[in-house]
Amino acid sequence: MGLLAKLFGTNTTKELKKIDPLVRKIESLEEEYKALSDAELQAKTPEFKARYQNGETLDDLLPEAFAACREASARVLGMRPYRVQLIGGIILHQGRIAEMKTGEGKTLVATLPAYLNALSGEGVHIVTVNDYLAKRDSDWMGKVYRFMGLTVGLVIHGVDAKGKQAAYNADITYGTNNEFGFDYLRDNMAIYKAELMQRGHAFAIVDEVDSILIDEARTPLIISGMGEQSTQLYTLADNFAAGLKGMTVATVDDKEEEAEDIDADYVVNEKARAVTLTARGIAKAEKAFNVENLADPENSTLSHHINQAIRARGLMKRDIDYVVKDGEVIIVDEFTGRLMYGRRYNDGLHQAIEAKEKVTVARESKTLATITFQNYFRLYKKLSGMTGTAKTEEEEFASTYQLDILEIPTNKPLARTDHPDEVYKNVKGKYNAIVKQIAACHEKGQPVLVGTTSIEKSELISKLLTKQGIRHNVLNAKNHEKEAEIVAQAGKFGSVTVATNMAGRGTDIMLGGNAEYLAKNDLRKAGLSDEMIAEATGFAETDNQDILKARKMFSEAEAKYKAELAPEAEKVRSVGGLFILGTERHESRRIDNQLRGRAGRQGDPGESRFYLSMEDDVMRLFGSERMQNMMDTLKIEDDMPIDAKVLSNAIENAQKKVESKNFQARKNTLEYDDVMNVQRNIIYKQRRQVLDGENMAQFIRSLIHRWVEESVRGHLGESKHLDAESWQQATAPFRGLFFAPDAFQYSDEELSKKKVEDLIEEVETQALAVYDAKENALGDELMRELERVMMLRTVDEYWMDHIDAMQELKKGIVLRAYAQTNPVDAYKKEGFEMFEGMIQAIQEETIRRILTARVQTNEVKRERVAKVTGTSGGSDETLKKAPVRKAVKIGPNDPCPCGSGKKYKKCCYLKDKAAQ
Repeated sequence: MGLLAKLFGTNTTKELKKIDPLVRKIESLEEEYKALSDAELQAKTPEFKARYQNGETLDDLLPEAFAACREASARVLGMRPYRVQLIGGIILHQGRIAEMKTGEGKTLVATLPAYLNALSGEGVHIVTVNDYLAKRDSDWMGKVYRFMGLTVGLVIHGVDAKGKQAAYNADITYGTNNEFGFDYLRDNMAIYKAELMQRGHAFAIVDEVDSILIDEARTPLIISGMGEQSTQLYTLADNFAAGLKGMTVATVDDKEEEAEDIDADYVVNEKARAVTLTARGIAKAEKAFNVENLADPENSTLSHHINQAIRARGLMKRDIDYVVKDGEVIIVDEFTGRLMYGRRYNDGLHQAIEAKEKVTVARESKTLATITFQNYFRLYKKLSGMTGTAKTEEEEFASTYQLDILEIPTNKPLARTDHPDEVYKNVKGKYNAIVKQIAACHEKGQPVLVGTTSIEKSELISKLLTKQGIRHNVLNAKNHEKEAEIVAQAGKFGSVTVATNMAGRGTDIMLGGNAEYLAKNDLRKAGLSDEMIAEATGFAETDNQDILKARKMFSEAEAKYKAELAPEAEKVRSVGGLFILGTERHESRRIDNQLRGRAGRQGDPGESRFYLSMEDDVMRLFGSERMQNMMDTLKIEDDMPIDAKVLSNAIENAQKKVESKNFQARKNTLEYDDVMNVQRNIIYKQRRQVLDGENMAQFIRSLIHRWVEESVRGHLGESKHLDAESWQQATAPFRGLFFAPDAFQYSDEELSKKKVEDLIEEVETQALAVYDAKENALGDELMRELERVMMLRTVDEYWMDHIDAMQELKKGIVLRAYAQTNPVDAYKKEGFEMFEGMIQAIQEETIRRILTARVQTNEVKRERVAKVTGTSGGSDETLKKAPVRKAVKIGPNDPCPCGSGKKYKKCCYLKDKAAQ
């Protein structure tokens, strides 16, 4: 702590002082609320709601509402929130991030602000990292809410639309970040209001907020439909790439050294995560695919496939970035080590990896809707979060989400000893030291949790331990199914557990072993199915006698094992508690802190130490070359640990460099998505107005007026003399729609006597007559339904194509930097021009479809444009891509090839220019 902080206190200490009177007020109500009967306590909820409706604010109600919820927790769960948990709850209510150490009871903390904010009737969303935690918490903590008369909903994968509608209409809704985001996108693709699920975004509490708002924010949510059939080009490109020679560089100064006569066909820059063909590689590609110039625009598809093929081979590593399981390529989350089922790399990279691994290459997908997590969570009027590790990302939380972070003190003093890092010259020396340390702990019975950064390295450690005859468990994405079992028992006397990143795993490690797991095992031995065990050990209310009987068996077995394990836990405490052994530093200091936080929960003893080498990825790619040179100069032996403050600083600086680089990447992604976000909000707002039943008749009439006026004036306004040819061009879009092709035929002489305004009025009168005739034929009700459906379908189709066009624009826009133009500014300007063009096209196409639609009056068909699934890959529905317009020489005054009847310069010229 710095001198100023010691003298004046940190921001956290100041804020905690401000909160203290509120905490004391809640605590002062404890005896009063203890004295209430259940019925009297439950009557507090309608009382609070009435007071809120009569003008009191949630802040006014906070002390009493927290006291009531606290008492309900004690009665229903047998857990009364501690003082520090009350502090955490207040911080969440204020729309901030509460940083609480592992094991401090964050799940219970969320009940306090959730109960308080649910009194407003607007709904509270509690966001978790996976389905298991969402279901567990909605059942477990749901008991408190239900006792107090509130409703609880659950939104996870597999819940149908009706179930989700009910869940979102509940007072408090638990779910995963993916489902909340995908449901928002699905709602904005709905054709009928009855299909809508979400009812607004008032208040969200995000559990593991750093994992969701930082780690996962690099991957946007994408709902996809099937595009064109995947071509053989992926396989051909991979076969070509397999025969190329690659060279890996790990630059430390952002300068890539590449000689003209480099002995490689492509260069892999690990630091920049980029792969580039060399001149030699380009020549080979041109020869192999029989093209003159790979850089020609007509060869862009081939070039793209080759680039993704060399990226798949040069950068994407099996058992690190992905695994191959049951004939599928499944992405591995780099932060949690979990398999990301349903997620796919975009832009053809996933198909390139499938071709490399010789599994079925899936069909290409078309983006139907997309949003980043940043922009989804910024929809909430109030956002808060909790985690054990957020302080290192303080700047990003403040700049992106306007969230500040307050560190909550632990309920009991932290007893964990964090040893200094041991640094070795190379990985051989490091692994020798790791095995020695594990053997030393194992010999005295101290449980060890070994944290690795990849599946590959966890399996390497496992082999070394097997050689030494040390029994151990391995937890990585390959045996994800046994995760809870392995983690639960990682605190047993003498146990050794090797695991990939432990971020957000949601299972506490209990010293001496986990009684709950042993009790579940007894139920399994008694012949109960996994489904029955889940029901018996869950928290959902039930009157099923079989489940109640199994629940009784479980509680008796758990009590027995707790008694048996108590001496075992003391035994583990006597040898130092759980030992956390990090095998290298992660790119993010936060992930290292999460691993450390697995030991020392609720005042338990524990130890942690990281073992590093100068050959580790973080040091190799981002560390100081001077440090490596110093070690060589001092002739340091492989097995000699280096304990130097300067090295610790170098390691932390390397991590800060990576964190800063990742922050800039997310910031850059957000800058581009903010442009799309403005457009998305306009489209979604207009869609919602249509879904809400807004009468479209007057709007359609105004569209007809605008279309006629802009088209006619656009062609005739520039002419000094009106002539028949200009008149034909001006009215071309309307012939066959508003009137017959041979109608309104005027000679040059007749036109010379007319004013442009009179001509516009003639066409508009005829257009509105056709519109009125359609309405008379169908009737008011059916006409309004036709307008609504046609408008929504047209918007959706054009919006999907616009998303693709904006993605294409983004790919090439970065090159503008070479012309001293800010790419983001260029993207905003040209994206806006494209958006305006799309809006105009939507309006014209909507009118065309309404007037030409043939309606079956005996049945209004309710067909969706396409079935969609909530994955960032493909779905099972075929959706044709819009044909790509080939480059044709078109003069600015020529008729636009899109068929609008306008001159090219007044229609698609700007859009085509942006696409180039």
